[in-house]
Amino acid sequence: MKQRVLLKFLALLLILLTLSGCGATTGTQTSTAPAAPANPDLILATTTSTQDSGLLDVLIPQFEKKTGYKVKTVAVGTGAALAMGEKGEADVLLVHAPKAEKKLIDNQTAINYRLVMHNDFIIVGPAFDPAKIKGLKTATEAFKAISDSKSVFVSRGDDSGTNKMEKSLWQKAGIKPAGTWYQESGTGMGQTLNITSEKEGYTLTDRATYLANKKNLKLDILLEGEVSLLNIYHVMQVNPDKFPKVNKDGAKAFVEFLVAPDTQNLIAGFGKDKYGQPLFFADAGKQESELGK
Repeated sequence: MKQRVLLKFLALLLILLTLSGCGATTGTQTSTAPAAPANPDLILATTTSTQDSGLLDVLIPQFEKKTGYKVKTVAVGTGAALAMGEKGEADVLLVHAPKAEKKLIDNQTAINYRLVMHNDFIIVGPAFDPAKIKGLKTATEAFKAISDSKSVFVSRGDDSGTNKMEKSLWQKAGIKPAGTWYQESGTGMGQTLNITSEKEGYTLTDRATYLANKKNLKLDILLEGEVSLLNIYHVMQVNPDKFPKVNKDGAKAFVEFLVAPDTQNLIAGFGKDKYGQPLFFADAGKQESELGK
């Protein structure tokens, strides 16, 4: 009889301990889960390089997990992303054309403008290098050699940050590219690299997208390391005073997430395990004049 009572007591004690453990677990989960935002939908307009490199596949899930926001990413050329901002069609912008970005800051279309990261632009082409640009010191010298030899050059032609940089280099070289050798893809960086590889031509690309796609390309880096080819990324909110319908709180949360130390560490390490080098350099808190030194 005593044994039966003892067994019942032990069984009851086990049940109570189990329930207590479940309650503790539930309490822990509740305390770490983010509060649901009043407006959870966030539109990010960004350049194709952040998507084609795979960086957004790492950052966006982390942001969503930490904040409860759901991000709709629109990956286009920087020109198109900035245009979305000017029309109030996006909440937050992550782009890489500082001169073009300045217009939105100056006219208060965008606010909370923050430096996030950089990598660099490089010129890639076939290993046999028909224009003989390998060993040249500057991109303008390389562009002149490509033009003089009428070697195929594939431009994005989409008003992206990369396309803006390319146009400025042709201008510095004193060349207005035209003819069958100069072709415009009208596509993002990943697809432009594929076209360039197929045509055994040259193109200007950001390093991250090239490295992320290198295994599928027959293209080598033929010019790199020029300081003027730095590729600088900023994030900014679309101004809610101009566009009351934008997700002000979500945009601010995304900006703060990108410049936070944990995120900057993710950016700094991204690509090291796969490519042996980082695809981006984390720059939050720095001045642009410090970059590349």
